Amino acid sequence: MALVLLPGLSNLIDDISEEKKLPPQVVEAALREALLKGYERYRRTLYLGISDDPFDEEYFSNFDVALDLEEEGYRVLASKIIVEEVESDDHQIALAEVMQVADDAQVGDTVVLDVTPEKEDFGRMAAATTKQVLAQKLRDQQRRMIQEEFADLEDPVLTARVIRFERQSVIMAVSSGLGRPEVEAELPRRDQLPNDNYRANATFKVFLKEVSEVPRRGPQLFVSRANAGLVVYLFENEVPEIQEGSVRIVAVAREANPPSRSVGPRTKVAVDSIEREVDPVGACIGARGSRIQQVVNELRGEKIDVIRWSADPGQYIANSLSPARVDVVRLVDPEGQHAHVLVPPDQLSLAIGREGQNVRLAARLTGWKIDIKNAAEYDQNSEDAVVAELISQRQEEEALQRQTEERLAAEQAARAEEDARLRELYPLPEDAEDYGEDDTEAAQEEPVEAEESAEDLQDVVKNKEDGTR
Repeated sequence: MALVLLPGLSNLIDDISEEKKLPPQVVEAALREALLKGYERYRRTLYLGISDDPFDEEYFSNFDVALDLEEEGYRVLASKIIVEEVESDDHQIALAEVMQVADDAQVGDTVVLDVTPEKEDFGRMAAATTKQVLAQKLRDQQRRMIQEEFADLEDPVLTARVIRFERQSVIMAVSSGLGRPEVEAELPRRDQLPNDNYRANATFKVFLKEVSEVPRRGPQLFVSRANAGLVVYLFENEVPEIQEGSVRIVAVAREANPPSRSVGPRTKVAVDSIEREVDPVGACIGARGSRIQQVVNELRGEKIDVIRWSADPGQYIANSLSPARVDVVRLVDPEGQHAHVLVPPDQLSLAIGREGQNVRLAARLTGWKIDIKNAAEYDQNSEDAVVAELISQRQEEEALQRQTEERLAAEQAARAEEDARLRELYPLPEDAEDYGEDDTEAAQEEPVEAEESAEDLQDVVKNKEDGTR
C-alpha cells in the first residue's frame, strides 16, 4: 500500500503544538490515535447496510499508525501472527505467504504489515471521525497537562482574572507562573466572598482548592476566595517576620460566608512569636494598621481579629474572644475540652457576637466548646451539676464506642481463626510448597526462546520492509 500523503503535516503539528501549548510528540500521538480511529470507522462503514458490525471493541488492538514527517504522510500498520492456517485475516498471516519473503520465518512469530487504504477509499465519514477524535484527544492532553502542572504547585495562591459566568460559578483565567499559558478555573458560589464584585477582567487573589477529575470534562481546577489558606498567604506576604520565621501563624478560623446576610465575613488568626522580644500581634497589624489593612483590602473589607496564641488553654480561650473582655475562664471538662467563660454583663453581647459569630469562631480556633456566661448571674454549684451530668453521658458514649470496637475486633479475629482452620482442612493449590516452581523454571527458560524469537522477528520485519520497498 502507498503512503497516504498529508501535505503540510509537519507544519500542522507545529502549529497545533504552538496553539495548544502541547509538546510536538504529544500532538503526534494524538494524531496517530485519531487516524487509527478514522481507519476503524472506515472499516465499519464497509458493512453498513450489508450486515451487522462484526468488530468488537478490542478487534483493532493490533493496528497502529506510523507518521512519516519527511514525506508528510502516514501508513496504517497491522501486527499479525504467523500461523499454518489463517482464521482471521486482520490478526494472522499464513506461514507460506511469509516464507516467500523470509525463509527463516516460524509459526508464532509476529510481522508488521502495511494495510493502508487508498486515500479515496478513506471516506468522508472516516475523515470526520479523525477530526473529531483529534480535537477530543488534544483537549484531553491539555487537561492532563494542566492537572500535572498545577498538582505539584508549591504556591497554592494564584492571580485570577474573571472571564465569564456559568450558572452561579465564576470562570477565571489563572496561570501557574510567568510565561505559562492561562487556563480556566472555576470559582463555585460557596467559595465566593459576599463583598466581591465579580465583573469581566477584574483580578483577584484565589486559593487553588483542588485539581479534580470531572466526569466527561477531565481534570478541572477549582479555586476559592473563602479558604483560610488565602488569609495565611496574605499575612505571609505582608509580614516580614512571618517570612523570616520569628512569627508563626498557629491557627486560623474563618467564616467567609455567614449563615445570615446581616453578619459580615470574619476571620480570627492566632499567632505566636519564636523570639521573646517580638510582639506577634503588633507585627501582623503593623504601624497604624498598615499591614493588616492590606489583607483587609484584598478580602474586600473582611473583619480580621489577630490574637496571641497561648499554651495555657484558659488564656488562649480568653484571647480568642477578643475584642470582648473576659473575667474568668473555667475549664469545667478538660478531657472533653469544655469551658465556661464568665464575662461582665456589658460584655455579654460582644463576647457572643452577632448571631453567635464571635464565640463560634473562637470555638473553631481553639478547638474547645465554649459557653458564654453572665458573671453576675453565674451559679457555680448548679452549673457544675449540669456539667457532671454531661461528663457522665460522654463517658457512657465513649465506653459504648470502645465496647463496639472491641466486639468488632473480636469478630474479625474469630473469622480469621476460622478461615485458617478451614484452610488447614481444605488447603488451596497455592498453599502447597512446590506451587509455582514449575512456572518459575519455565519462566527462567523463556528468555532464551524470547531472544531467539526477537532475532527472528527483526529478520522477518526487515525482509518484509525490503519486499515492500
